[in-house]
Amino acid sequence: MEYYLAFKLVHILSAVVVTGTGVGIAFFMFMANRSNNAQAIYITAKHVILADWIFTTPAVITQIITGIILMNLQGYSFSSPWFYWVMGLFVFVGVCWLPVINIQYKLRSLANVSIDTNEVTPEFKSLMRTWTLLGIPAFLAILVIFWLMVFKPFSVA
Repeated sequence: MEYYLAFKLVHILSAVVVTGTGVGIAFFMFMANRSNNAQAIYITAKHVILADWIFTTPAVITQIITGIILMNLQGYSFSSPWFYWVMGLFVFVGVCWLPVINIQYKLRSLANVSIDTNEVTPEFKSLMRTWTLLGIPAFLAILVIFWLMVFKPFSVA
């Protein structure tokens, strides 16, 4: 139990990084998209991809590792209703996030092609809508996971 609080702190901080990076990425992509400036969109998409690799990916990996460690330290059951809810939502977020990564590369490429004409293509706008439609439920699921972590409304045994 002596390491419990250190693992809990790292788990919480990585959850904050996942959530904060997600909100930041969404905000900046949304604002760049609204500008209809292909150069701004390209640069933003390039940095969004980088942020996902530098911040989101390591934080998600940290979430998995520290979550398993904390489950073991607390003696929580991996077959409890609470764990099934948390893992179900975590997987749901991942199912939304993985296509988003691929879409971000396509958005960056489309924006790069549009720089010469400075006209954002309908294909870009369509992909951006898909990107947004995947991001909203993923973000809401993350908020529900926070709620489950704090309130533990289901049995953990």
